[in-house]
Amino acid sequence: MWNATKRRRALAVLLALLATQLGSLVDPAYACGCGAMVPDGFSRIGVARETSVVRWDGHTEQIVMRFTVGGDAKRAAWIMPVPSRAGVELGDPDLIPELGRLTRPEHKTRTYFWPRERDWPFSSGRLDGAGAARPGAGEASVGVVGRERLGDFDVARLTATDPDALGDWLESNDFTLPDRLASELQPYVDRKWEYVAVRLAPREQGATLGGELDPLRISFASDRLVYPMRLSRLAKSAQALGLYVLADHRMEPASPIGGAAPEVTFAGTVTPEGSLAEFTGGAAPVFLTAIDQRFPDPSRIDGDHELRATAKDTPFRQVVYRDELLTAGGVPVWLPTVAGALLVLASTAVTLLSVRRSRRRRHPSAATAPPTG
Repeated sequence: MWNATKRRRALAVLLALLATQLGSLVDPAYACGCGAMVPDGFSRIGVARETSVVRWDGHTEQIVMRFTVGGDAKRAAWIMPVPSRAGVELGDPDLIPELGRLTRPEHKTRTYFWPRERDWPFSSGRLDGAGAARPGAGEASVGVVGRERLGDFDVARLTATDPDALGDWLESNDFTLPDRLASELQPYVDRKWEYVAVRLAPREQGATLGGELDPLRISFASDRLVYPMRLSRLAKSAQALGLYVLADHRMEPASPIGGAAPEVTFAGTVTPEGSLAEFTGGAAPVFLTAIDQRFPDPSRIDGDHELRATAKDTPFRQVVYRDELLTAGGVPVWLPTVAGALLVLASTAVTLLSVRRSRRRRHPSAATAPPTG
């Protein structure tokens, strides 16, 4: 009887552990800086970083997105709400690398006088003066505006008056998305936004989704600069967003929307050339603001990014310093300085000693003077 009871308990524990492991496989990891992304079946996918370019001229907004993903999924899907009818096409793959070059930090060298821990004589290195740096259902409530194949993307542009109907349409058309999507879509349905639903499927048969995907370009009319982020609260892993904003002025998020404080990594006027000129529609100077933000706990995201002009168009560029020991002719400046100071001290001491001896010879002391009387 006792052995039978122990066996039943052991079996229950084993089944519980097995259920936990199966649950971790069935529950996919989805992450996307602008919406929600899930893979198909039992596969897994994660968005390590989303980099986006936003262009706003006061009337029209354009967004170019590029995802860097990892995992073993062969297909995945995500959805992005937009405030008005959207146009979708493939983006220029050279655009984001070009902006990366324009906004890269400035590198400067600064010197220090006294040797540090890694310098001679504190280190075992040579005395070379080099301070090296460490450097279906509900169809009536869903309207299909358009559907097209763009590179690795199957794109559907949709309208919806019912979030549940939208979820049903997506599921019946192989856009597998999070179970809680309907409730998160409700604020967008209330505001009569539209949606861009995307299925990611590599053109190469049997290939998995990994690395940098093709950039996607979405454009829509908007009287304010908004970057949809609310659906990112469905993500189950920390998120990182890199945002390049091209507008008439320096721009900033109105609030952190539940993430870490946004960090400006570049701000300044640039003259578009090449892919950037094609994106902005000409060579006229435009103000570029580069923003980085992290979301350690995506569930705290409470809205979309709304960006506004700052009080002043103050330029900014990150500076990366390389510290070097101050040298002259390959010799640390502190070395001859210290040697010179020691020489001066020694010379002064010798001079003082010589003066004292000279005075003694000229004025013998009373102890050595001859007696009088």
